[in-house]
Amino acid sequence: MTSVHRNTASSSVTSPLRLGIAGLGTVGTGVIRLLREHADLLRHRTGRSIEVVAVSARNRTRDRGIDLSGLHWHDDPVALANDPNVDVIVELMGGAEGTAHTLVTEALKAGKAVVTANKALVARHAEELAHLSHQHGAPLLFEAAVAGGIPAIKVVREGVAADALTRLGGILNGTSNFILTEMAETGRAFEDVLKEAQDKGYAEADPSADIDGWDAAHKLSILTAIAFRPIVFDSLAVSGMRRITTDDIHQARKLGYAIKMLGVARRLPEDRVEAWVQPCLIPARSGLAQVNGVYNALTTEGPFSGPITISGQGAGEGPTADAVMADVIDLARGHGLPLWGRVDEQAPIPCEPVEGLVSRFYLRITLEGSVEAETALEDIRTVLGNEDVAVEKGHHHTSQKGDAQLILLTGPVTLGGINRILPLLEEMPLIKGTPLALKVEDLP
Repeated sequence: MTSVHRNTASSSVTSPLRLGIAGLGTVGTGVIRLLREHADLLRHRTGRSIEVVAVSARNRTRDRGIDLSGLHWHDDPVALANDPNVDVIVELMGGAEGTAHTLVTEALKAGKAVVTANKALVARHAEELAHLSHQHGAPLLFEAAVAGGIPAIKVVREGVAADALTRLGGILNGTSNFILTEMAETGRAFEDVLKEAQDKGYAEADPSADIDGWDAAHKLSILTAIAFRPIVFDSLAVSGMRRITTDDIHQARKLGYAIKMLGVARRLPEDRVEAWVQPCLIPARSGLAQVNGVYNALTTEGPFSGPITISGQGAGEGPTADAVMADVIDLARGHGLPLWGRVDEQAPIPCEPVEGLVSRFYLRITLEGSVEAETALEDIRTVLGNEDVAVEKGHHHTSQKGDAQLILLTGPVTLGGINRILPLLEEMPLIKGTPLALKVEDLP
């Protein structure tokens, strides 16, 4: 039977909706600021007042630039779950485990609605949270967990709910997109642009979640669960962007492509799912290639809805606070949807192995100093030919570091085939280091 939530947050549409916020960083303070500045507008649009009544954060004395007097302070965030004056828990602490996980599970057990921006928590505990939400009739909403300022969740869960989507994906991480954009536009090295991203607050001191693809993977896992069905997160194929150089971006441009970090999921026959995150070459004239800076973009495709693309800022105080409030507004209006759908169909399934995916590939091969490029190209063509891989295009150039490099565009080959070929190339005496292979995703 389909889960129908009794929304305790909206038991009386005339009484105020009372929020307890855990986490008073950029987004948490942004939510309070938005609520105060747009109080009349929100009351008009929902028919009731929305107010923050309790908060919790690590440092009680820190100056956050907003007045917190009059709000009940909980030193322990989990205490918000049992505060009788709180209707909705807004979890903005982050982290898949620890206090955030305890707070959300305890709140759901107490029958309290939860709004969260915590993508890691939702992605890694999808099955547990779905069952708690269903069992206790407590909605869990997470629009802000995916792509911040664009309504990605609403588009997939509501906008195209009647269509059996065949594919979804796009640029799901603003930090990696900013880095690739700056490298393309300024010619600066990856490390230099990464430092700028950290200085601007786009990337954390430890940037691995952004540049190694895990942030995008969490978002893709959530979108896949809504569009198709929940997946086992650890089965999702994830590759990062640390090896991409400015040379790669310029050479891709010569071939008519841009390099973007993509997350893509496809529906396969027999209720199977393919999902991956990796840097790809996409046509320079495609819509996603025009999405630059810290912007995110999501494209969905279905037999009835066709392709739909939405784009906007993926992070920051304003966009993320607005996404949090979109969920709060839904609760104030009395809306509470099942997390993924039928609770008896929510057991996660593994993604299909990506080794069988067929694509063309961009190869960057660095040569030893004394090797003639034309001779090397013929030898490499032979190795590829022995594995039934054709070379559609090939040229050589000198990298910014002065190395001779071959740039090849292969014909269609499985990812497993490319992974078998790369060690063979690396063993060749004429090749220096490990070749780079990037998938070509031919988008409209």
